[in-house]
Amino acid sequence: MAEAAAFGKPDEIKGESIVAFVVLKDEFKADLDIVSTLRKRIREELGPIYVPEEIHIVSTLPKTRSGKIMRRVVKAVFLGQLPGDITTLESSASVEEIKAAIEDFRKETSK
Repeated sequence: MAEAAAFGKPDEIKGESIVAFVVLKDEFKADLDIVSTLRKRIREELGPIYVPEEIHIVSTLPKTRSGKIMRRVVKAVFLGQLPGDITTLESSASVEEIKAAIEDFRKETSK
């Protein structure tokens, strides 16, 4: 994993559950095996309570021009809220990719 943005989403049973958007290093390919590997590694190194309910693989995350990941933007997009001020965003393409990843995931899980 090269970088990630994780946050809590509302959950009726737990209160909150973890969602993660992950950018992989070039030598890894995005597939179900890598998601399983990430879950296993998180479980082993941090514990079962930290395993994300959802892991989305993306090629880029929204960042400021100085390189800080804008987690609030990721969370707002995921929850269908307005992301607020994004004038410092390095590239708006990352927001569109997150939206697409969410839509794809929801289509897959609704089948």
